[in-house]
Amino acid sequence: MSVFIVDSNFFIQAHRVSYPLDVAYSFWNKVKQLANSGFIISIDKIKDEIFDNHDLLSEWCEANLPEDFFHDTASSIESYRLITSWVVSRSTHYLPNAINEFLSAEEADAFIVAYALDDPSNNIIVTQEISEPFRRNKVKIPDACNALGVRYVNMMDMFRLLSETF
Repeated sequence: MSVFIVDSNFFIQAHRVSYPLDVAYSFWNKVKQLANSGFIISIDKIKDEIFDNHDLLSEWCEANLPEDFFHDTASSIESYRLITSWVVSRSTHYLPNAINEFLSAEEADAFIVAYALDDPSNNIIVTQEISEPFRRNKVKIPDACNALGVRYVNMMDMFRLLSETF
């Protein structure tokens, strides 16, 4: 069974742009259902990004997501080393600040790719980021995924793959 690992922008863009918590109840009920069934998960670094804002979204996550929704990335250290090697090997392409930001312990991007890389045949990242392989000032999740053989989709494609509507 495939597991979809959601990026922080899954929640943040939905809340702030497309599906506000006070309007789009069916969307958030579907997210809760998929989380409770284990079809979608996330990681500890994403939790940190969401809960850092102390807003309605973090309150909703606290009240509605299962306790085990945010997985610990400590077990993904070997995969993280592969990602580090890959991005450092691209130092002639990416600017130093882009590499440093991507590998920062405070940023979730490299960690979500590492977690997915632990089981690439079953894990799929859900991100609203779009591949920009020629961009030099930011390492995008889809570009790391493409280089390392990790599958990724956007939010709507995830719902389609799960045959879910809301």
